[in-house]
Amino acid sequence: MAHPVTHRMRALRAVAGREIGKFFQQPGRMLSSLVRPLLWFLVFAAGFQNIFGVAIIAPYQTYIEYKVYMAPGLLAMIALFNGMQSSLAMVYDREMGVMLLLLTAPLPRGWLLACKLLGGMLLSLLQMLAFLLVASGFGVTFAWQDLPGALAVMALAALMLGALGLLLSVHVRQLENFAGTMNFVIFPMFFISSALYPLWKLEESGAAIVYQLARANPFTHAVEAIRFALYGQAQWSSLAVVAGCAALFFTLALRGYDPQRGVARAARDLRAGR
Repeated sequence: MAHPVTHRMRALRAVAGREIGKFFQQPGRMLSSLVRPLLWFLVFAAGFQNIFGVAIIAPYQTYIEYKVYMAPGLLAMIALFNGMQSSLAMVYDREMGVMLLLLTAPLPRGWLLACKLLGGMLLSLLQMLAFLLVASGFGVTFAWQDLPGALAVMALAALMLGALGLLLSVHVRQLENFAGTMNFVIFPMFFISSALYPLWKLEESGAAIVYQLARANPFTHAVEAIRFALYGQAQWSSLAVVAGCAALFFTLALRGYDPQRGVARAARDLRAGR
């Protein structure tokens, strides 16, 4: 009989490997995952370069081009969309019965869901790194020695957004309802944040409500944590928010997948015809 730790590592390899294997079996998926942020990067950078002047604010030491300011927000956007796509896959797997088989495996439910989350995080990290390398060819410069720390922060942001997608998969019962749910999550989180414009500009313009909402938005903290990490600095308050939200979202998702409540109980009741 395999050691419990070995058994868990095999489960991690199988579940996370399935996610990564599906990704590499579709060669165009990496390209398609980069099209969205690259379009934003090229079109917005060209269109708003002379409209949004970005002053000297931390972590920058001098005036920067708008495309440099946008890059961390687009990196976080990749993780956000990938987290939602992972959530969609969870809903699909539940409808096809794959999730039922997975969650009845002789392993802790939390570990199985963590394996799914880690697989999605690795995919997000791979796509974020690919975009960062492409963006560096368009003038987004950073110190390469800061890349390991930045990757660690990007992984934490991807975990938080993946955990949010996992939580959403608890409450979305059918694939048909998923598109509307994504619109109510993705666009408010992305636009009411510091991804496209500094928060001080919102405050300066008198948009007090939007400013306060952006400050409370976990996505804002993910963007700022990545922004500082790319320049070898730590934004500790944002890192704490991202880590705390990741733990909260995962805990709530785990509760939702509990067999005595949430989706597992709903699926059992449905089969029983209640």
